[in-house]
Amino acid sequence: MTTPDGSPLLRVDGAVQADGRGAGVAAHYGNPMIEQRRLLAGDAIVDLSHHGVLGVSGPDRLSWLNSLSSQELRSLAPGVSTETLLLDPTGRLQYAMSVIDDGVETYLLLEAAELPGLQAWLEKMRFMLRVEITDRTEDYAVIGTMAPEPAALGLEPAAPNGMPLVWRDPWSGVAAGGYQYADAPVHPGATWLWSEVLVPRAALAGLREAAAQGSIAVAGLLAFEALRIAAWRPRAATEVDEKTIPHELDWLRTAVHLNKGCYRGQETVAKVHNLGHPPRRLVLLHLDGSDSVLPVHGDEVWADRRLPGGEPERVPVGQITSSARHYELGPIALAVVKRAIPATSTLFVQSEGISIAAAQEVIVPQSAGSVADIPRLPRLGIRTPHR
Repeated sequence: MTTPDGSPLLRVDGAVQADGRGAGVAAHYGNPMIEQRRLLAGDAIVDLSHHGVLGVSGPDRLSWLNSLSSQELRSLAPGVSTETLLLDPTGRLQYAMSVIDDGVETYLLLEAAELPGLQAWLEKMRFMLRVEITDRTEDYAVIGTMAPEPAALGLEPAAPNGMPLVWRDPWSGVAAGGYQYADAPVHPGATWLWSEVLVPRAALAGLREAAAQGSIAVAGLLAFEALRIAAWRPRAATEVDEKTIPHELDWLRTAVHLNKGCYRGQETVAKVHNLGHPPRRLVLLHLDGSDSVLPVHGDEVWADRRLPGGEPERVPVGQITSSARHYELGPIALAVVKRAIPATSTLFVQSEGISIAAAQEVIVPQSAGSVADIPRLPRLGIRTPHR
């Protein structure tokens, strides 16, 4: 993990340290808007060395992980990227992991705060299988980029078993076995060409020197978050709470294989997708920036409803999960709101005692789910007219 003094890249001129789960790396390096442009153009890197890396080795590793999680992993080829979810027995999301295998070891990339809990749970589930679980966070640091070829930026991926460890986010399309609820003509995730490169942790000092000399551009977490939100890309540390099921975040696109064998929580995944509707839905909010207040994670989202007498009443309908200032879109946020809230409703966010108007952009529509075309049978005792 990062040292008590933080990542070496915090010593680049202009670096401002992030707080919360980003502590130890830079929130920005002086100009988040320019950093967004550089990052989107594939000309910059983001220090994610505060993230965790868990290694799973042994001949049973892929079949074992496949039996536990939502993605089809049994035939995962070396160097191919995917992601998977661990659910509880009721289908609620517990862990989200980026996955890459090098033919000898499978690497799970996730939030560092979640790694100890995941590792402890996996250890309990080993039984007699030939698997070994190792915390690799001290060995490898994660560096993010949108460069098509990270080597062009001077990044040298670790390759302990001959396969470069570069995880390429599958969010730019719908993965095999996945399903997309968003019905936008062009999904904004199509331009989210994100990669995470595992480098030896000792290489961070060299990246700091390269950044100081101007041979590599750096961007902070604020730039990464703004582009991620605009791409509708969910993140476990922000969009997930104790009630989240994957359907609410449109995470069936890339993290759930709907035709694989049994795993914990599969019954809920199948039932909601085929017969029901997720109780909440993810939306992108375009925020009124008149008051220069940017909501934060956990701020309540409200909507107006009409009382029987015709008078309006403002009621809470959800919460902000992520927010950012985008270089083109202005202040934006992701929020999880009740499914019943009409897509045309103007919403309001309460933050710092100020009510901020917000226009919805639908990600998960109210109609999400119920994809199985099953005819409804008449209830017993009800007669149907003769024809």
